[in-house]
Amino acid sequence: MQKRWAEQDLKNLKAIKELRDQLNIDEVLAALLVARDITTYEDARNFFRPSLSHLHDPFLMKGMEVAVERIQRALLSKEKILIYGDYDVDGTTSVALVYGFLRKYHYHIDYYIPDRYKEGYGISTQGIDYAHEHGITLIIALDCGIKSVDKVDYANSLGIDFIICDHHTPGSIIPEAVAVLDPKQSDCPYPYKELSGCGIGFKLIQAFAMRNNIAFEDLECYLDLVVVSIASDIVPITGENRVLAKFGLQRLNTAPCHGMAALIEIAGKKQYTISDVVFTLGPRINASGRIDDARHSVNLLISENRDIARSHSHVINIKNTERKEHDTSITEQALAMIAADPALLNRKTTVVYNESWHKGVIGIVASRLTEKYYRPTIVLTQSNGHVSGSARSVIGFDLYEALNSCSDLFEQFGGHKYAAGLTLKSENLLAFQERFENIVSQTIPDELLIQEQVIDASLDLEKIDGKFFRVLSQFAPYGPLNTTPVFISHAVQCLGSPQTVGNNHLKMTVKQGRSHAFDCIGFGLGEYIDIVQGGLPFDICYTIEENVWKDKRSIQLNLKGVRRTPQHD
Repeated sequence: MQKRWAEQDLKNLKAIKELRDQLNIDEVLAALLVARDITTYEDARNFFRPSLSHLHDPFLMKGMEVAVERIQRALLSKEKILIYGDYDVDGTTSVALVYGFLRKYHYHIDYYIPDRYKEGYGISTQGIDYAHEHGITLIIALDCGIKSVDKVDYANSLGIDFIICDHHTPGSIIPEAVAVLDPKQSDCPYPYKELSGCGIGFKLIQAFAMRNNIAFEDLECYLDLVVVSIASDIVPITGENRVLAKFGLQRLNTAPCHGMAALIEIAGKKQYTISDVVFTLGPRINASGRIDDARHSVNLLISENRDIARSHSHVINIKNTERKEHDTSITEQALAMIAADPALLNRKTTVVYNESWHKGVIGIVASRLTEKYYRPTIVLTQSNGHVSGSARSVIGFDLYEALNSCSDLFEQFGGHKYAAGLTLKSENLLAFQERFENIVSQTIPDELLIQEQVIDASLDLEKIDGKFFRVLSQFAPYGPLNTTPVFISHAVQCLGSPQTVGNNHLKMTVKQGRSHAFDCIGFGLGEYIDIVQGGLPFDICYTIEENVWKDKRSIQLNLKGVRRTPQHD
């Protein structure tokens, strides 16, 4: 699929030049820093040399003092505590972290994960009833609860206290919990607002440790859980998250907990980046909640020895295999459905429905169809007597607003600009398909239906040397708001004969003017071989990476796109 190349404008040229001179780095690298709002020497030092000492004081978070005091009181009076969390990766890692930490200091502790299909997202009445039936008087809710006003009121009526640890945007009314930890509260002074749910949980145990003279080193064993949540929940890799991610990856790659170690063993990969976590570990942890019961994942992550962990990881791997089978089958069915119907093929939206599709994977399928056709997409199935589904959008188009215009056809819906969930009666399905198509057709600009390739900077290939690559490597870990830099080089030439290899991948060697020659690989870009082998100059956009082959290391360009140089088009 051809993409729109969008080169970013240079901003704050004065700061770029100052950083270039102060750090003795190339101006392109200085521009990348400024684009990340790093404009001073001190900012750059903290960015390139992150330290756990850069973590903020957890007691800056509104409610933290009260939360720690309530936990202390529960421990002293031997109350029963329930750790409650969502069924996704952020929720299960949060529960594993707080449960795993508190069980060292308290015997009367349990955890609860709601059933995705019977209870749905967030705090459930069933979960509160479970607590009441088991004599639990304190619930610590993680990665959920900020909008559970009625549920917290119900718990209060039963004599159960709540501590809410959430990172989602609050509603207009805050639940009447003993303490609410959420830096997105408008009156919360905590300086960093983008922690994951597990990140909030980590701040809670950090505060507890500070009050009880527990060394910070005793908390570092939980950083692998934190980085997996950061990666899987797609939160920004900036500020405090970047520090937690940096040291979390170190922990994950050198001394993971028993559960993570067993998962790594079965996944077959030894070293992990943020991207590797997103595509390898995260889906496995998520699979148990999608297919069966998310408690499998928590049991894995709280395992106290490797043999128990291996047993749980085996179960999770089976669930992940089931998840992939459903994913592949439904995606193939949906693609065939669209290809067979010209009316569906030529729309500006994709809305597909099959009553037998597994609800646990339709969000994944919606994402795949969006990648394929690059247009707002909804995948629907039958659930509890209604039609229920997941929606995904393209960059720049507000899906939530489009769905809101159809809200009279829904039983319920919720989400945000780029992803949403919805439920409607089956008799409203056709009317919804038509209205959604009409709304999108009338409001989406045509250019938003062509995927954008953001390009961070123009770069002459002769600038790429060992020093440039060493400095660039220190921008990692990469993720949202700190993505892997994409460069553009104009009028490059192909040396020798380019090849298509594997599954339509483009492989070649290029140079530009007096530069060194660089090997390139373009995954899925084999269709562009005619452009590069014609002898005319062409433009490339790419990331820069290290290639290791038989213990030999070299710099390689990972192509994101190829086009004819405009004046030679």
